[in-house]
Amino acid sequence: MLKRRSAGEIAFNVTNYAVFGLFTLICILPFYYLFIQTISDNDLSARGLVTFYPKGIHFENYRKVLQLDGLSQAFLISVLRTVVGTIATVLGSAFLGFIFTKQKMWGRRFWYRFLVVTMYFNAGIIPWYVVMLRLGMTNNFWAYVLPAVVSPFYVILAKTFVESIPEVLQESAEIDGAGYLTLFFRIILPLIVPISATIAIFAAVAQWNSFIDTVFLMTDKTYYTLQFVLYKYLNESNSLAAIIRSSGAQNMDLSNMQTANSIRTTVSMIVVLPILLVYPFFQRYFVKGIMIGAVKG
Repeated sequence: MLKRRSAGEIAFNVTNYAVFGLFTLICILPFYYLFIQTISDNDLSARGLVTFYPKGIHFENYRKVLQLDGLSQAFLISVLRTVVGTIATVLGSAFLGFIFTKQKMWGRRFWYRFLVVTMYFNAGIIPWYVVMLRLGMTNNFWAYVLPAVVSPFYVILAKTFVESIPEVLQESAEIDGAGYLTLFFRIILPLIVPISATIAIFAAVAQWNSFIDTVFLMTDKTYYTLQFVLYKYLNESNSLAAIIRSSGAQNMDLSNMQTANSIRTTVSMIVVLPILLVYPFFQRYFVKGIMIGAVKG
C-alpha cells in the first residue's frame, strides 16, 4: 500500500530535485560548452557564435591535434604512469595504514604523528629537486611513481577504515600462523575495497593531471607526459594553429581551419576526457569509502 505523502514532503522532494538538478547542470555545462566548441565550425566558434548547440559539426580538430608529433608516446607514458602510480599508491598507503593499526609496531605513535606533520609542512620545491637529483630521478620513469607511493592523507583514510574491521578476523588468522603480509593481502585488502577505490581515484586523477615533475625532472622527450606536451601546445596554440593550417592548407575547408581557440579547447577536452570516462566505474565505491575512512573511530 502506497503511503500518501504530505504537502511538506512533496515540497521538500521537489526542492531537493530542483537544487541537485541545478547543481548537476552547473557541473556538466562547462564540459558540454567545451565539447561543442571543439566540434563546431572553427570560424563561428572563434567569433563567439556557438553557445547552446554545435554548428557546422566536424571532427577535424581532434584528428589534427591527435596527429601532432610526440603525442602517442606521451599518451603511453601518461597511461603507464597513471596505472603503475595508482597501484603503487593504493598498495603503499593501504599497507602502511594497516601497519599503523598494529599495537606491536615499534614507535607507532611517534611515526604516525610524524606522518601527520608532513601533511602540513613540506620543504618546498628546491630541496625536493635536490633530493630527486641526488637519487638519480632525472630522466627516470620511477620519478613519477616512487614519491607518491605513501601519501599521509591516504594512509589516515586507510588506517581509519581498517580500524572499523573486527579485530577477531585478524586474530583468528594469526592463530593459524598468518604473518602481516598474509593478513594484509588475503584478509584486509579484500575487505577495504571501498577505501581502496577512493584512494585509487584520488591518486589516478593526481597522476593523470600532474606535469610539474616533468617540467623539473625530464629533459628527454621519451619521458614527456601527455599533460606536459599538451601544456606546451596550449601555450603555443597560436603558432601551432598556423603550422597545422599551413600543413594542410591546400585541401582544407575554411570552416575547419584550426584557430588558437580551437586548439585550446580541443587540447583541454583531450586531457579531461579519460578521467571523465574512468570516474563512473569508481563512483559506487567513492561515497562509502570516503565516509567510513573519514570518520575517526
